[in-house]
Amino acid sequence: MPQIAVIGNSGGWSSELLADYVAGVTGSRFLVEMQDVCLDLSHGKVWYDGTDLTQLDAIIVKKIGPYYSPHLLDRLEILRFLEHRGVRIFSRPLNILRVLDRLSCTITLGMAGIPMPPTSVTENTDQALKIIDDYKEAVLKPLYSTKARGMRVIRHGREAHIEVENFKKENPIMYIQKKLDIHGRDLGIVFLGGEYITTYARCNDTASWNTTTVNGGKYVAYDPSPETINIARKAQALFDLDFTSVDVVETPDGPLVFEVSAFGGFKGMEIARNMDGAKLYADYVLKRIAS
Repeated sequence: MPQIAVIGNSGGWSSELLADYVAGVTGSRFLVEMQDVCLDLSHGKVWYDGTDLTQLDAIIVKKIGPYYSPHLLDRLEILRFLEHRGVRIFSRPLNILRVLDRLSCTITLGMAGIPMPPTSVTENTDQALKIIDDYKEAVLKPLYSTKARGMRVIRHGREAHIEVENFKKENPIMYIQKKLDIHGRDLGIVFLGGEYITTYARCNDTASWNTTTVNGGKYVAYDPSPETINIARKAQALFDLDFTSVDVVETPDGPLVFEVSAFGGFKGMEIARNMDGAKLYADYVLKRIAS
């Protein structure tokens, strides 16, 4: 049987689920946490808990850390070395790198003409304030974050300068997006190997401005329009990820893309659609390493 490791977070729901399914198919369970990996360039080895990862047949990257941050890029470099040594990696490290940074993802989407909410980027406080005045209400987003962590809603007005300065202390490059009225719903549109799989909605009827599950959002089944699926398909195709979800909001003027996920998630598929994302992904990997 092939030797397959899952890169993930110990105790993480999706990581553990994927590792369990792979173990059931291959007979061995191998969940790797990147902070405990050791790269030995002199001998061309990558070690984890006494195992040389260069001897694996494949690695499935579910998560490379509990939170997004710039140092995850360095972990991707270690995975790139493993790929160079002949280990099949899903998704490829360079492809993950292009979406892990919110700005890199956004610029790629923008250059391809993918419709997005109005977005501006600056390091200058005065420029940021002018942008917020123009947008009236804006969401300032860290370049590395998920589930709305570290994001701030700032309205134009006398207090905006203080709020911008506070945000800038942790985020010198300010990513500023016009706040949309999404009516408490956005979509996760899932793709596997570039093929459309399903869609779920995140709905929130609380006072929260976002729909993330950590702020009260719930997963529900949803069938988007063909136009929405087509826009999401074009967005994810730019990055050639093996498994991903595209965050989309449907507006009166058409669908808009927020981002393409570096890793995608299984929970929305299970809760809203009763679909086993771990099984689908693992079976996809097994089929490709066998061919």
